[in-house]
Amino acid sequence: MQQIKLNRNYKDRLFRLAFQEKKDLLDLYNAVSGRQYTNPDDLIITTLADAIYLGMKNDISFLVSDVLNLYEHQSSFNPNMPVRGLNYFADTYREYIDRNGFDIYGEKLIRLPMPQYIVFYNGTKEEPDRIELRLSDAFLCQNPEEKGCLECRATMININYGHNKELMDRCRRLKDYAVFVSRIRNNEKRGMALDEAVKQAVHSCIEEGILADILKKNRVEVCNLILYEYDEQRQLAIAREGAMKAGREEGRIEGRMEGRIEGRIEGRTAGREEGRAAEQVTIIRNMAGKGLDPSAIADMLGLEEGYVKKVLYLLAEETGRTDLEIAGILLEQRQEG
Repeated sequence: MQQIKLNRNYKDRLFRLAFQEKKDLLDLYNAVSGRQYTNPDDLIITTLADAIYLGMKNDISFLVSDVLNLYEHQSSFNPNMPVRGLNYFADTYREYIDRNGFDIYGEKLIRLPMPQYIVFYNGTKEEPDRIELRLSDAFLCQNPEEKGCLECRATMININYGHNKELMDRCRRLKDYAVFVSRIRNNEKRGMALDEAVKQAVHSCIEEGILADILKKNRVEVCNLILYEYDEQRQLAIAREGAMKAGREEGRIEGRMEGRIEGRIEGRTAGREEGRAAEQVTIIRNMAGKGLDPSAIADMLGLEEGYVKKVLYLLAEETGRTDLEIAGILLEQRQEG
């Protein structure tokens, strides 16, 4: 049976590992879409080689008939998924057009596969069974009489055990995945250390035939993968909370100091603006210090990736300057631009 080729420069999330076989991925597609495809060769993998989030692959992109599907796994709620989907589909369509030799400047209409974007959520925060996230919700203009020319919808499906029972019943693999994750969490709640919780869940699932093929063959890899994922989630939460707290504190202090020093309305306004910018610089600095890349930082803070990279460049080049001074440089550049 043909497998999805994996790039070993990154670690694969367990979700991708569970659906690495075309047959299992097709079963998942049928369960989600309501289709009844039976030939795994009808499925063509289109996953981009460089689509990496926080060092681990968490997306699966594939073609079935005339539908381009993007399946992404998330362990935390992210309202910016439609923006990510827009970028991903743009890159995927570009590859599709280049690979087929289509001429986008010609007079003939190019036929493209229809996009579908599904986000499988299994975070610990309670969420409904299904949510539709829209790119248009992020638009600054929210006038109902005005409609933008772009839209991207992401359907977020809660795959925690106990949610979407009908979907789970249609796809045994997905249900097994939900049961396995649930057992790890329940073991932790009973007081087990994470490594012991994972080992016990692996053992019991193998005994009961739950994801047994993967767990038997890749027992050590799966244990290490789960530990990596959980550590990543915790570090991400710690980085977000700590960085924002530190950034707000430093930004407020330095902003107030700057405002008092100026002693004029203009100075106070500039001080507050620089204070807010300094807060942002501090948050970015702390997140980068936790090992997060510019793309991840931009996603979490709702910033342009180019701006985050500019901040990190200045932090690296202007090592003797405070975050407030870096903020001043950024504001000057913005005014000059």
